[in-house]
Amino acid sequence: MTTAEWSLLRGLDSKCSSPTDAEQTDADPNLELLHELSESNFERLFPWSLSRAAVVADLAICSDSDVEYLRSTKDYAGFLEKRLSATDIPSFTLMYMGVAGVQAFIQSNITGPPLSFSPERVLLPEELAEEPEFCRELSKAIIASLSIDGETAYHLIPNALLLAFGKVVLNSSVLKKSSKLETLPWWRARVNFLHQRILSEVTATLHNIIYEDIGKLPDRISSQDSDLRAKFLIEKALIDTYFSYDSKALKELEEAASITGLKYAITGVLGKRTKFQQTDTSQLVVLARSADGGPSRATAKPKTLDLNDDTILEAIDFTPKSTKVQAESTLSTELASLDPGNQPQLQPLDAAILLLITETIKNTNPADGITREEMLPYAERVLQHSVNWEIYTLGLLIRSRIEGYKSRTVERGLLQLQAVVDQVIADTTGADISYGSNNAVSTFLPKPKEDSVAPIKERLLYVHQLSVPTRWELEAELASRWISLGGIRTALEIYERLEMWAEVALCLAATEKEDKARKVIQDQLFHPLESEDDSGDSRKEIEPIPPNAPRLWCILGDIDQDPNHYERSWEVSRGRYARAKRSLGRHYFSQREYQKSAEAYMESLKQNPLNGPSWFALGCCWLELENWEGAVEAFSRTVSLDETDAEAWSNLATALLRRKTELPAQSEWRNSDLDQDPQDEKTNYENGLEGQMVVDKENNKRSALRALKRASSLKNDSWRLWENLLLISASVSPPAYLDVVIALRRIIEIRKDSAGEAAIDVDVLEMLVRHIITSDLESNNPTGYDPKKPGLQKMVVELMEKDVVPLITKEGRLWKIYAKLALWRKKPKDALDAEEKAWRTVNSRPNTIDGTEREWDELVDATIDLVDAYQSLGEIERTEGLGAGEPVAKDWRFKARTTVRGVMGQGRQNWEGTKGWERLQESLEGLKA
Repeated sequence: MTTAEWSLLRGLDSKCSSPTDAEQTDADPNLELLHELSESNFERLFPWSLSRAAVVADLAICSDSDVEYLRSTKDYAGFLEKRLSATDIPSFTLMYMGVAGVQAFIQSNITGPPLSFSPERVLLPEELAEEPEFCRELSKAIIASLSIDGETAYHLIPNALLLAFGKVVLNSSVLKKSSKLETLPWWRARVNFLHQRILSEVTATLHNIIYEDIGKLPDRISSQDSDLRAKFLIEKALIDTYFSYDSKALKELEEAASITGLKYAITGVLGKRTKFQQTDTSQLVVLARSADGGPSRATAKPKTLDLNDDTILEAIDFTPKSTKVQAESTLSTELASLDPGNQPQLQPLDAAILLLITETIKNTNPADGITREEMLPYAERVLQHSVNWEIYTLGLLIRSRIEGYKSRTVERGLLQLQAVVDQVIADTTGADISYGSNNAVSTFLPKPKEDSVAPIKERLLYVHQLSVPTRWELEAELASRWISLGGIRTALEIYERLEMWAEVALCLAATEKEDKARKVIQDQLFHPLESEDDSGDSRKEIEPIPPNAPRLWCILGDIDQDPNHYERSWEVSRGRYARAKRSLGRHYFSQREYQKSAEAYMESLKQNPLNGPSWFALGCCWLELENWEGAVEAFSRTVSLDETDAEAWSNLATALLRRKTELPAQSEWRNSDLDQDPQDEKTNYENGLEGQMVVDKENNKRSALRALKRASSLKNDSWRLWENLLLISASVSPPAYLDVVIALRRIIEIRKDSAGEAAIDVDVLEMLVRHIITSDLESNNPTGYDPKKPGLQKMVVELMEKDVVPLITKEGRLWKIYAKLALWRKKPKDALDAEEKAWRTVNSRPNTIDGTEREWDELVDATIDLVDAYQSLGEIERTEGLGAGEPVAKDWRFKARTTVRGVMGQGRQNWEGTKGWERLQESLEGLKA
């Protein structure tokens, strides 16, 4: 811990001296305990420890009734609460004890090295600690008690007693009464978040508890050391990332970087990535510099494996000295001067910030190669130097996860993950790792020497700012990696050793061994058959029900496609396991039983309202059932949980459009990104309607438009989303013309190669052109078109000239629209040329003369329109080109007569005497006059 953390733990200001001061240690018993905590001598703070300080001895004095209560009920939380209320331990001392329990649990399951004491001997009465069977049963009871909202923890958690002790103490009513404990909410949030991380899914109960405590901290920390403030922001960003609040997390990381003085940027630098590369190309790299430079000495680090590939270099070979950073003008002087291949050492907190940024990148981008390419430079920047054992370990993990998707790096990624797993298991158990001969990897790294690893104090220093997994999660990740590479047998061995029977069944089912998978699940749920003649249906369920029974029943339901298993899962969880109802909802949705599906999803959301996919599925059910209000609510909740879900924004827009209830203007549905336009509020005020319930018929459309704008920004390459945005922006009153232009241009960009001019919505384009012309002509001071003036007029003109005109082939209306625009721009020559091209598109249609009379009349109309254009534009002076000042067409009368006679000649045989023929004759007579 830093000096500021020491001070804050004591409730003093940041200038308080460190508890290493011998005089203060002798004078204050709390400082003695705080010193033991800082040195990770956790057993000295526990009440039943043989080396305990006298100040905590009274908690260990238990009556026979207390011991018998614990022996009979296995209720450790109740036992400990009873002891806490019966003693008078100082609040600071009690909090230190709880912190010690949390830190010791982390040491034994995440960081290592192995504990130097037995948790049972220091946390249980002596007579109970000597009973191995009782200790095993107590551990099972504690792990079962960790289940929240139907979500269970790993059933073989080592030293769960430590977590239970820390959680009970820090959440005890005794400590909540104290107003002196500045960091108590922080430590409560830490232990509750640790509890959340070891559960299978996010729970609403822990979510609310964690954020309640976090909300109490900013005011307490703001006046403290900047290092402590940065730690808090990073930690909150980690929690926000876990709960999918990635936009908040990014803001917090940016604030933390500004506090620590971290300067960083991801950019391109010339260099070589392969051994045979002849020319330098731009390589993605993260440039980063800490404000005060890195630590003065390099720390111990886990074993790093070399790539050893015959093509890919171990590290990018950057162009020496003359390196030119792309977009260098956007970089600060500190970053632009860095040597990309030899950057200075970072401060640990700065390295933690960079690693957490990779998580936000992963959560807010598609799971594809581009996302991984963006994540890798951050990990590589952290791995350039060793600043902390756990930070370096997490950097290796992130890099190994990214490398698992590339053929050239997949081997190193797997072996590095295996090396980290071996290291963590050895560090947390004290045992060397040995696998069976059937394992695909036959040799592993030996256990490192004691002088080559970091001490526990260093490992725990930043552990709460890092998303370092537990040892069983690491092993499960290794098994999952083996599955992705086809090593099913190795993965099964790992899962079986961990007794992760659900994963074993899923692994077997994925290899089309459903019968074996089914048997694995049934063996965990039912007693063995009494005889071989008994059928499987005669087996009785195990009592008491295993903690993970709800999940096992769901997996059995997935294998058998039997909704009754989902119902049983819900029943055995006593209506708490949300996944059971989600699975049931998914089943009914596939059967098109949308009402039953909606009811199942609503039940699941009562237990876990933080599950965005469930809200999305519920919204889809309501869309199918035409419950537009319900769909609006469901998709609103979806986007509030995940602001990057483009499909949810699009579906929200659909529901808003079809909603029949027109909301009052002052109670319009709102989201942070869909607030009522300021112009709407101004209009209501000017009309004297402020504060009144005024029904605005356009509310639904405006809200839908804002939702579609968000969806299209998230899924920029979906022309259907842009088309919906185009139609809605054109239909609101008044139309959102800027959005119309943007959407129309984007649709053309996406579809022009496949659809050509069909990508252009002619009606909307005509509306646009008509609007800019009429708005200018009807204004008090018509100015015409000014190409130097930015705005809607310029956007429409550029849209026509750059995007529309190059695509026109058969659609004459587009040339007519262009002609109107050209005439308004005072370009009569261009207007007449467009009119001629519009006529040619009609005249060149196949079978126009030999077709129906309707087709003949269309040609007649186009011909007369062209004649009218000749008459109105032919004698006007040109304003564009080399012939400026001359008539647009001196021979316009000759061209007009020639055009009419040509059409009459083509249609004489089929259409002489028709109304269209007579109209052409009248036009020709008029030209003669």
